[in-house]
Amino acid sequence: MSVHDRGRPPVSTAEDGPRRRSGTFGLPGATALVVGSIIGTGVFALPSALAPYGPIALVAFVLVTVGALALAVTFGRLSERVPGSGGPYVYAREAFGEFAGFLTAWSYWITAWAGNAAIAVAWVGYVEVFVNKGHHTWTSVAIALVGLWLPAVVNLTGVRSIGAFQVVTTVLKFLPLAFMATVGLMFVKSGNFGAFNASGGSAPGAVSAAGAIALFSYIGLETASVAAGRVREPKRNVPRATVYGTLACAAIYLLGTLAVFGTVPHAQLGSSTAPFTDAMNSIAGGTWAGNLVAVAAIVSGLGALNGWTLICAEMPMAVARDGLFPSAFAGTRGRGEVPAFGIVSATVLASVLTVISYTRFTKVFTEIVLLSVLTAVIPYLVSAAAQLYWLALHGREELDRRRLTRDTAVTVLALAFSYWSIQGSGYQTVYYGLFTILLGIPVYIWLKRPHARPETDALTDTGTDTRPTDIRPAHRDAPPAKAARTVRPVGFTAIVLRALTPRHQH
Repeated sequence: MSVHDRGRPPVSTAEDGPRRRSGTFGLPGATALVVGSIIGTGVFALPSALAPYGPIALVAFVLVTVGALALAVTFGRLSERVPGSGGPYVYAREAFGEFAGFLTAWSYWITAWAGNAAIAVAWVGYVEVFVNKGHHTWTSVAIALVGLWLPAVVNLTGVRSIGAFQVVTTVLKFLPLAFMATVGLMFVKSGNFGAFNASGGSAPGAVSAAGAIALFSYIGLETASVAAGRVREPKRNVPRATVYGTLACAAIYLLGTLAVFGTVPHAQLGSSTAPFTDAMNSIAGGTWAGNLVAVAAIVSGLGALNGWTLICAEMPMAVARDGLFPSAFAGTRGRGEVPAFGIVSATVLASVLTVISYTRFTKVFTEIVLLSVLTAVIPYLVSAAAQLYWLALHGREELDRRRLTRDTAVTVLALAFSYWSIQGSGYQTVYYGLFTILLGIPVYIWLKRPHARPETDALTDTGTDTRPTDIRPAHRDAPPAKAARTVRPVGFTAIVLRALTPRHQH
């Protein structure tokens, strides 16, 4: 990849031709990426996290499902306009400028690797159906680290391996969940549900709090848009994969969670580390069926981690190529253009968070889930706002009245849902989450240091491409928008050294 290739915006479409053809997903692969990223181990642990609220959590789940579908349609519409990799980052940058794009990317990047830690923690609960049944802390940590690094190795082998692995794991995980969502419903007993609102608080408060946790199950619905540059015919396949994948997951989630609530006694469900296993054991009257579900949950977790590890690298790679993340993230290796630095760095961060969680948090899964949800909702909110902004600016010109009305209604619903999800996350989570997001501001300032200006000036005559989808007006006296993209990528070590060196020595 040349210097100028690295400087171009992260837009990759079907017209890229044979060069990208061998390293892309079709509609089945893109849908499997969405389903595999949404259905991780989180859904297998979710009933236990929702149990303290009682069956009212199912009401929250229905509301979250409606909001998730609104977001899925919104991301589908956005991907039709901007079919390149980057997802929420690209949409925020096009609508609101560089800084909004950076904060959106920073927040989503945190979501990706922090969410991997949550998936790994839930995954451990099902692995420990077979080993470490005493739940010894450091053994659990070791198991979690294996779960994080095995998908990282798969990702480092190339996109073809990722797509094949994603399809296989998606099929295997879907079967037991579909069983619980169908056959499991026939074994539901009303006495297992417990009090409708077991939280002890108000019904609206319980619905909001349970909804914030339930939203974690749908994080990943945007993954096809994030990796759109690797999807064939993205304007056609990304919207379809996003909506189809979300609909399939919604049906499985709602019915499967209802079956678990109705087959496992409420008192037992709250303390369970493998609720779907307990539900199957209750249905079958033994342990063999529960063990099969545990195997499915283990496979599911690996599939989710496989997809999210790709997303952990794709998002910062797109941003780095625009000069808004350290250039080390922009580098790729091999014919499959594997973003190795992004994969390894995200897995290291997830590993650190996992170790800290097991040694510091009392409710490991729930604490990480709430942080992941908050940092995910910010990009969702900004993306919905970008779509609403575009509709207000160009909707009347490019859409008929019926389509404009429908898209506006869906986008407003997605925006309202995002605000509601933030409110339900709780004061402490909002505090720590906002603090974590705002830590990106010093990083942005550091990246915008003028140390690369001489190189930029030297390369201005080489020419750069323009972004036809940019909806922000150009000003004659504004600095060149593409300046950062034509600079030769600087290694991470060199960046650190430059940051520590007085400017007059540069």
